[in-house]
Amino acid sequence: MAKKNKKAETVFLVCEESGDYNYTLKRKPGGEKLKLKKYCPRLRKHTWHNEKKK
Repeated sequence: MAKKNKKAETVFLVCEESGDYNYTLKRKPGGEKLKLKKYCPRLRKHTWHNEKKK
């Protein structure tokens, strides 16, 4: 039996307030979208970042 390979895809974390692409991640497809509180260099504070594929 052959296994189905799921390759990691590149995902970007986008700041909700400024709209900047601040972080990139490699993760396997599937699952829920990420929503993390990360540092935004433009605003110089921690804001919510959402996952977005490009």
